[in-house]
Amino acid sequence: MGLLSKPIKTLDDLFVHTLQDIYYAEKQIAKSLPKMINKATDPQLKQGFETHLEETKNQIQRLEQVFQMHGQEAKGVTCAAMDGILEEATETMSDVDDKDVLDAAMLASAQAVEHYEITRYGTLIAFAKQLGRQDCASVLQQTLDEEKATDQKLTALAESRVNRQAA
Repeated sequence: MGLLSKPIKTLDDLFVHTLQDIYYAEKQIAKSLPKMINKATDPQLKQGFETHLEETKNQIQRLEQVFQMHGQEAKGVTCAAMDGILEEATETMSDVDDKDVLDAAMLASAQAVEHYEITRYGTLIAFAKQLGRQDCASVLQQTLDEEKATDQKLTALAESRVNRQAA
């Protein structure tokens, strides 16, 4: 149990804890994306990051809506996984000099973020349904659909241009 979180005894507790985890993660992503936007040189990648920043802000609002629907305060708990993914991305970005390789590295880091988010939202939806909270599940499904679409766009961008330019 984390220092600032309460014990997890029920599926409902786990649902709320996982909401808090992804809420923290989304806020960290929103802080990191502007740096990636500034460093990206590929115009499509830059635009993709800008679009995802706006989506992330909307996803944070959706999470706040789910917290409210579930009668909980919207607050985060430290997500060590997201902190690690973002720390690794920052370290990699500082180690790369070539702008094309940097774009490929940032794209790869963005996909690691997306994959984490996809797993979290899928889990939250399953928990919500099990708890009889189809209302929460449908709000979370909107975000999961966005995350999957972003991942597909990143894959297409990597395969069609960014990785080729880096090679």
